[in-house]
Amino acid sequence: MSSQELVTLNVGGKIFTTRFSTIKQFPASRLTRMLDGRDREFKMDGGQIFVDRDGVLFSFILDFLRTQRHIPTDFSDYLMLQREALFYEFDPLVDLLNQELLLQPRPALVEVHFLSRNTLAFFRVFGSCSRTIEMLTGRITVFIEQPSPPTWSSNSCPPQMTLLPLPPQRPSYHDLVFQCGLDHTDNQTRVRYVSIKPDNQKLANGTNVLSLLIDTLLMEGFHLVSTRTVSSEDKAECYSFERIKRPEALAMSKAVKSEAAIMPQQSQKKKCFFFFCSRE
Repeated sequence: MSSQELVTLNVGGKIFTTRFSTIKQFPASRLTRMLDGRDREFKMDGGQIFVDRDGVLFSFILDFLRTQRHIPTDFSDYLMLQREALFYEFDPLVDLLNQELLLQPRPALVEVHFLSRNTLAFFRVFGSCSRTIEMLTGRITVFIEQPSPPTWSSNSCPPQMTLLPLPPQRPSYHDLVFQCGLDHTDNQTRVRYVSIKPDNQKLANGTNVLSLLIDTLLMEGFHLVSTRTVSSEDKAECYSFERIKRPEALAMSKAVKSEAAIMPQQSQKKKCFFFFCSRE
């Protein structure tokens, strides 16, 4: 292979050697203008072109130029890589990173606040995503004991108790509250039960309800991030959860020649298709 077919770049002290053809496949890029001598800011010195930029990030750019296939799934510095791609004027890579930044989902956060006081257990659930709170609201039902209306045949018998189903309270779009246990109000003792679909058991014990609520969040893909005790006297605890869906791959492939033959009016244009695959 002739040395004229190769180019050596010194980017931030890191040495890279590649083919001229690898760089020149993007003729509008600044790197191509460097090789052609059209960018006077950069000159060949000792057989190398020195570029005072981040060499580590340039390695990802060069891999993209060589394969045009993907960005590593464990890569996270998209903004910094986009800054370098803008400097070298690699528009397809800039567009790819724009797509990644737009489609990269934000983590969903949930906090479960649990307070056990006397015979009652209090729950407050905060969620960064209102859809999570709506999902839990649809699954959680609070049942409150209430005496049945007396009938003529039951005047001499103790009142029958029925369970009144109620949804959890929604102070805002991002939280819900509910209680379970023995409720002593108005000189009466009533039991508050909590049921969570699809389990559907009616539970009055706060610890059991907490365990079922945590299981529900884990089944929805959340991960327990941290736990902390807010107050040891009242047994006030906080459980933090997080759910992240990371992209599995972000890839670019060129259009095949047969597609160019089908659409001859676009045959002179270089077409690129972007694909985004996400892990559920």
